[in-house]
Amino acid sequence: MADALLSARQLTKRFGGLAAVNGVSVDLWRGQIHAVIGPNGAGKSTLTNLLSGDLPPTSGTVLLGGTDVTGWAPERISRQGLGRSYQKTNIFLPLTVHENVRLAAQSRDAQQPWNPLRWWQDTRAATIKNRATSARLESAIELSGLKDRRTAIAGAMSHGEQRQLEIAMTLATEPQVLLLDEPLAGMGVAEAERMVDLLQRLKPAHAIMLVEHDMDAVFALADRLTVMVNGEVIAHGTPPEVRADATVQAAYLGEDH
Repeated sequence: MADALLSARQLTKRFGGLAAVNGVSVDLWRGQIHAVIGPNGAGKSTLTNLLSGDLPPTSGTVLLGGTDVTGWAPERISRQGLGRSYQKTNIFLPLTVHENVRLAAQSRDAQQPWNPLRWWQDTRAATIKNRATSARLESAIELSGLKDRRTAIAGAMSHGEQRQLEIAMTLATEPQVLLLDEPLAGMGVAEAERMVDLLQRLKPAHAIMLVEHDMDAVFALADRLTVMVNGEVIAHGTPPEVRADATVQAAYLGEDH
């Protein structure tokens, strides 16, 4: 089996004497959705921030595509092939869908100083670059299901569409690994169904880590589950294995699951 696209080993994050994440290991594979679940305060979002570089770990390692990215800045990790969404939607509200996604696509353009002594080569390179940017833009809008909403103002869209837009912007950076922090939070039934469909479309080409409280969606989507409580992993396995785990039932799921 090929190496995992992202591997974390013994990740720990301490804030003073508190271990928000304590010795957590996880592997993310292309074609799989790995859900991280647990009660509020379990350390799920902190784990996501450690993997994305938004927080530096106290100890442990993170490998992305076989490269040790432990302690890298978020922008550098993003360029290495990782994209993420946040609990709070992070988009440009006054801009259209097209403008939002284009800004994300342009973030992958190589920035080189213009040289007036080789204007022809620079112009040709700019044309090629613009075509590549447009290709990333169109692919992201198409895949996210927003093709018919490209002229919509982001601030006037529904909550579910705004979450789709945030994922579209992430896709425009061409990530291999996606970290999605509560993408279904606050959605109605129809919007949640559209998001589930979107995640299923993204799955074949990406390794996805999903932090989510909607257990119906989790058990419908996830190939693997990690359960966290108080910063530590208490169970890991397939959805049937986790569902049947007595420790998980007592600590989080309850008898209904």
